[in-house]
Amino acid sequence: MLTSVAPSSLVAADFAIKDGDTVVFLGDSLTAARTYGKIIENYTLLRFPERKVKFFNAGFGGDTAAGGAKRLERDVFSLGATVVTVAFGTNDIGWGVLADDAHKQQYLDGIRSIVTQCRSRGVRVFICSASITGADPTKSEDSFLQKMCDEGLQLAKELGGETIDVQRSMRDIQKRVWAHNEKLPADKQKDKVQMFVADGVHLNDLGQLTMGYAILKGLNAPPDVSSATLDAQTMKAEEALNCELSDFKRDRTKLEFSRLDRGLPFNYGLFYALNYIWVPVPNELSRYQLTVRNLPAGKYRITADERGLGTFSAQSLAQGVNLTFATENGWVPGGPWNSQANVLRELTDARHDLAASQLIARTFLKDDDLLTKLRSSEAKADNQLIEMQREVARPRKYRFVIEPVE
Repeated sequence: MLTSVAPSSLVAADFAIKDGDTVVFLGDSLTAARTYGKIIENYTLLRFPERKVKFFNAGFGGDTAAGGAKRLERDVFSLGATVVTVAFGTNDIGWGVLADDAHKQQYLDGIRSIVTQCRSRGVRVFICSASITGADPTKSEDSFLQKMCDEGLQLAKELGGETIDVQRSMRDIQKRVWAHNEKLPADKQKDKVQMFVADGVHLNDLGQLTMGYAILKGLNAPPDVSSATLDAQTMKAEEALNCELSDFKRDRTKLEFSRLDRGLPFNYGLFYALNYIWVPVPNELSRYQLTVRNLPAGKYRITADERGLGTFSAQSLAQGVNLTFATENGWVPGGPWNSQANVLRELTDARHDLAASQLIARTFLKDDDLLTKLRSSEAKADNQLIEMQREVARPRKYRFVIEPVE
């Protein structure tokens, strides 16, 4: 009987965020909302738990590329940034009101300054095109905003920066949403899928996830977490990619084994998964695969650490199933990795709530003694939260049980 299979690595483009990096998200109000930044933060912590990375948000409502260039020292370099993502554009043209050559040049000058300053400080800079707006996605490819951002991306490349075409990636998803909404009958218009709040510019949760997805893809985020393949008859593991399989056991009714992964799947809460109808996170960012071959025909219940993942046919298991979001009860998390991810989300939220409180204090409080005390406490609390994040994102050995059901 096989007792252990050491992991081999999945072949994928290397993720742009490295061990020891300090990542800063620079942008306007879409960045200041902190949502897409927290998605990227949680994804990185779960998928690469061995990498010690810090994340900071430098979003500022109403800001432009020119404004971002002026505050690099204060809001980016002072944090020890090694990586910065830059997302401007919508305010640069005043939501379309200021879409002219003069404002385009101000945007390009801002991008030039940001890339030049970052390069001179050894900071890896990723210039992103602006987010989509609520305009018709079938027509916005030729919009002033897209064309201006294209020039900004080209300029950034010429200056040695990295680029991510966020706008086109988001627009592909927006087109699917629009196609769905257009098919709704008149009495179902209230059920339209929305990516924006009422102004058609600021993003709701689905829009923020779409933006986070676009940036992660631009950072070469790998789709595969890990993959395990075993033969139920021989009890041999045929493959163990980014995971280690051990402690195999089989009796007349069930098959058991332990699995220790190098990283964990991304998850953002129970009902957040409804967004994955539109944003292909499960298949393109978070494949946690299990394949079991040569099971007798029938249905099989799978548990991991006694948590029910659901019932699967022998045929589907032979083809391989993605267990990232699998659960037999939609009201509770599925595998233990989901529970870890949910705890991580709360800790990440706490980090950013702490940072937001300090920003408000620095902006509006005038008591220097109080500010000094708060600043000292903030650093200590933030470091404690970071350690808690890393601990909860660390992979544990899970015990899988596969047993037939009537």
